[in-house]
Amino acid sequence: MSSASPLHRPIPALPLAGWLNGLLGVIIFSGSLPATRVAVAQFEPLFLTTARARLAGLLALALLGLFRQPRPTREQLLPLAVVAAGVVVGFPLLTALALQHVTSAHSIVFVGLLPLATALFGVLRCGERPRAAFWLCSVLGSLMVAGYAMAQGLSANLTGDLLMLLAILACGLGYAEGARLSHSLGGWQVISWALVLALPVMLVASLCNLPAAGFAAIQTPAWAALGYVSIFSMLVGFVFWYRGLAQGGVAAVGQLQLLQPFFGLALAAGLLGEPVSLGMLGVTLVVIVCVAGAKRFSR
Repeated sequence: MSSASPLHRPIPALPLAGWLNGLLGVIIFSGSLPATRVAVAQFEPLFLTTARARLAGLLALALLGLFRQPRPTREQLLPLAVVAAGVVVGFPLLTALALQHVTSAHSIVFVGLLPLATALFGVLRCGERPRAAFWLCSVLGSLMVAGYAMAQGLSANLTGDLLMLLAILACGLGYAEGARLSHSLGGWQVISWALVLALPVMLVASLCNLPAAGFAAIQTPAWAALGYVSIFSMLVGFVFWYRGLAQGGVAAVGQLQLLQPFFGLALAAGLLGEPVSLGMLGVTLVVIVCVAGAKRFSR
């Protein structure tokens, strides 16, 4: 009897490959919040969330059919529902709502908390046990990101900050659950099936929340932003990210997210003209050291 299809084989533990895949995922995700900021200028948050999930879900359905992927087992449906709730619905909707109250530069700072959230859920859901020095590096990196935010004088907005905090918790759980499921289902299959699982609800919801003024007034930047968050943020980025987490470990590879705020702040400055301090370079170097330390002590 022939072996399993290469597209459906369990993901082996390959730490270096995991870090490379994870870095590609982080770079792709770094454009998500600036793109969302552009999109919510003309799309309502609920429509944006459902539309991006609908477009990504249809593409995922086509890919699953093209490669004739077997359906998930009954035991895999609940974890897939958690992934869908966390990264298909929860994080995109909560960040889109938050970005009505705060700038993308402000919201990106919260991504600095995502490595800690991902590591904690990695311990709870995946049974990982990093060393104490790992947690020291992770906390130090998060504190550097938070300190940088305060140094910029970013004004607080209770509603926006609370929404971003809830988004980070939902995303961390979705990341850890997806990485755990990737070992049996495959990296790109996890996000694809999660998108397909949410697709019926997203189709109906997007049709019920069409822009009141129609689409004629929607400008090209908003359409391009919708395309980015639909194809890259919702699907392509997760292909690399879930594979990286499964190969290198949720807690370890998750620390790469410490770099995401600085990639994102650079994009916010270049594309949106939002102010970014020159001190970003020095803080980024310290964060890189923290990520390297977390990698060293993750196992």
